[in-house]
Amino acid sequence: MNYRPLGSTGLRVSEIGFGCGNVGGLMIRGEPGDRVKAAARAMELGINYFDTAPSYGNYQSETNLGAVLKELGADVYVGTKVRPTTEGGQTLGESVMRSVEESLTRLGLEYVDLIQLHNHITWSSGAARGSLSAEDVLEEVVGALQTLKAQGKVRNYGFTGVGETGALQHVVDSGALNTMQSCYNLLNPSAGHHVPPGYYSQDFERLIDRASDRGMGVLVIRVLAAGVLGGEEGRHPVAAPTVTPIGSGRDREEDEIKVPAFDLLLQEGFEGGLAEASIRFALSNDAVSTVLVGYSSMEQMESSVAFASRGPLGPLTLEGLTQVWSQFVTA
Repeated sequence: MNYRPLGSTGLRVSEIGFGCGNVGGLMIRGEPGDRVKAAARAMELGINYFDTAPSYGNYQSETNLGAVLKELGADVYVGTKVRPTTEGGQTLGESVMRSVEESLTRLGLEYVDLIQLHNHITWSSGAARGSLSAEDVLEEVVGALQTLKAQGKVRNYGFTGVGETGALQHVVDSGALNTMQSCYNLLNPSAGHHVPPGYYSQDFERLIDRASDRGMGVLVIRVLAAGVLGGEEGRHPVAAPTVTPIGSGRDREEDEIKVPAFDLLLQEGFEGGLAEASIRFALSNDAVSTVLVGYSSMEQMESSVAFASRGPLGPLTLEGLTQVWSQFVTA
């Protein structure tokens, strides 16, 4: 396993992380023994970062991860999230503080290494369901996160890079946060590569580069586009049966019809198919700190680590991808 700096936090995280979310579902719906075995094997393979959230499985992911880490006596980095709201008359800051306290209880930890804002970020608060404005983030949320850090309950803080591109850029440019989670995959590479005008999905305008320039760590999410790039038929029994795309098409079908365009790429020696190409693509960007993969089985985890060990994509393959992306322009 290779390790990369998580921006300027001082942490070095494994290139492949353990995503404890709903898409893969292992840490939520897997059998208790399977969860323990998977986490133990992950650590044997060198994975040292586990990523969860209260919303994953309606708190189940945090609870189960906490139980697993306690049973194993694990010494790993843990990140979770907050999705603050003003419901019930509370302020955003109060919501952040309470959410973190509750997460620590479920995880059985005194602190987390990384807390991340989970809301969409837009120019106007509520422009999308549950979204916060960029000013909400910088004027209220960041203050609460700073307080939690001073209390020793969080060591670093960041945000999930979803929402309106300009608003996300504004938050990055503030320099107020340590990390960013970024949707980055073969279907939507725009957070780290130029895409042509009229591209079929959101243009994140090289947001990864922007974050890296400000010393932020970057955690890649949706590297397999919720399984569309996973190369497997059907959904695993513990995986979420249906998943809404984030950062790519309007629905799964719009993403799936793009997959055959990568056929030529797969003829160039990728034993692991599109899943291998996807993971190695994300790791080809030096600004990426870790790639979070959501697992349904231990086999998927073993494969992800093996793919990463084969190194980044070569320049000719990356050049070929540019030609593929040119086909994904809407009329």
